[in-house]
Parts: sequence; structure tokens; C-alpha cells
Amino acid sequence: MIIDQDGNISIITQEKATIIELVKKIQALYPKFKNNNIIVALSSLNTLGLQDIVEFLELSNNHRATKQSFVIVSDKIDLDIVPDEIIVVPTNKEAYDIIEMEEMERDLGF
Repeated sequence: MIIDQDGNISIITQEKATIIELVKKIQALYPKFKNNNIIVALSSLNTLGLQDIVEFLELSNNHRATKQSFVIVSDKIDLDIVPDEIIVVPTNKEAYDIIEMEEMERDLGF
């Protein structure tokens, strides 16, 4: 797991760990980036299923409840099967765009 910082955005890149191990590591290190927007980059994975994405659901819901963005980046999953409660986009650029839009919505009180 690689953690990069870009302003108020923490970018977590998955390397060799399984999805379950990655979620556990993020939960263990969560206090380190709980006040930042989070991008989880899963682009290095060859395959990704719905169950893999659902592993992040609790973490995503908890983080979004604190008025922060949580976005997963992967082009290896059919976006039509992803639950509406979690945001998955195919590129890092789109992840930044989502965070920017959500910050504007929060600033406007939505």
C-alpha cells in the first residue's frame, strides 16, 4: 500500500495486498487521513468483482458521513453493478473531478 498526499486528498494505491488486507490496513491507518478526501487506486489489479468493491462500503459510508469524499479508481469493473452508496470511477482525473464537485456541493450546503 502506497499513501501519497495531494493537498487535502490522500491517495492510497494498492500494490500486492488482497482487497481484504487493503481495507484492514486502511482502517488501521484511518486516523492518519480521516480529515482528508480519499482516493483508493485499484488500477494495478487485473480483475475486480462486486464483492471486492463491497469490502470498501462500510469504510466509504463512515468517511462520507464526516463530510469527506471517498472515491475508488478502477477500470476493471462494470460500473453498472456498483452500489449507488459507493463511488467508483475509471480514472484518477475523474476521481479528482468527483472530489471537486462534492466539495462545491458541501460549500453550498447540499
